[in-house]
Amino acid sequence: MNNTPQNKIIQQTTVFCNAPSPAAVATPLASPAQFSRRRALSAFGASLAGLGTISGCGGASSGSSIATGDGSCVLIPSETEGPYPLSVVLSNSTYVRGKINEEKTGVPLTLKFKLVDINHDCEPFPYASFYVWHCDKDGLYSGYAQSASDTRGATFCRGIQDVNVKGEVTFHTIYPGWYAGRMTHIHFQVFLYNDTASVATATSQLAFPAETTDAVYNSSLYRNREPNNSVSSIAQDSIFADGTDSQMVNVSGSVEDGFTATLTVGIAAP
Repeated sequence: MNNTPQNKIIQQTTVFCNAPSPAAVATPLASPAQFSRRRALSAFGASLAGLGTISGCGGASSGSSIATGDGSCVLIPSETEGPYPLSVVLSNSTYVRGKINEEKTGVPLTLKFKLVDINHDCEPFPYASFYVWHCDKDGLYSGYAQSASDTRGATFCRGIQDVNVKGEVTFHTIYPGWYAGRMTHIHFQVFLYNDTASVATATSQLAFPAETTDAVYNSSLYRNREPNNSVSSIAQDSIFADGTDSQMVNVSGSVEDGFTATLTVGIAAP
C-alpha cells in the first residue's frame, strides 16, 4: 500500500489523473454549481487553469480565520497523488461537502486551508476548489479493494469545496490512521477557477507533528492497532524524507476536544 517514491518538483503544472483505478467504483454526477461556475469564469480564467505554481506559508488558526504566518511564502513541493485518488469523484456532487468522515469514528479533526497568491504579497486568492482525501483510522481509503477490506462504493474521508472570498476552506473529518511505509498524512489538490474537470494546479500532501500523532494513536479509538513499525520518522518516509517545512500543519487542540490543523497554501496566479 506504499505510495511510490518520487522526487519533489518545486515548480510544475500537475496533470490530474483522468483514469480511475479498475478497482475503483463511483458514479459520476456533475454538480450544477460546477457548471455555473465554469460559465461565469470561462472568459476570465478557464484557459489559465493549471498554469500556476504552488507554495506554502506557515499557517496558524485564529478564531474563524486562518493567518498567513510570518508572511514568508515558499514553494510547496508537488507530491504523488498516491494509489487511491479516486479521480472520478471530481464530477460527483456527492463529494461536494465540508464534513467528510461520514460514519467513520476517530479523534475529530478540523482541517483549515488558506489559499494565497505569492505574486501579490500573499493576498487571499478566492477562485479555487480544494479536493481532500485520506485514510480512516484503520488505514483504509474509500472506493478501492484493499488487502484488509473492499471499500468499493464507499465515499468516506473525501470531499470537495470552493474557497471563500478570503481564500479559506474548512473540512471536518477525523485524524487519519496509518498504513505501511507512510507517516500520517492527508492528500489535497487545488483547482484554479473552480474547474475540477480540468487540470489540477497542485497535488500535494500535508504532514502532522509527531507528538500530535503519538497522542492520537495512544487514545482508546486508535489503540487497537499495532504501532506503525514500518516507518518511525519523517526521515524514513518515502515522500517526506526530503523535508516537510512547507507541508507541516500547525495544530491546536487535544484528543478529548479534537484538533484543528491549519495550512496556508500559496499559488503563483497567472
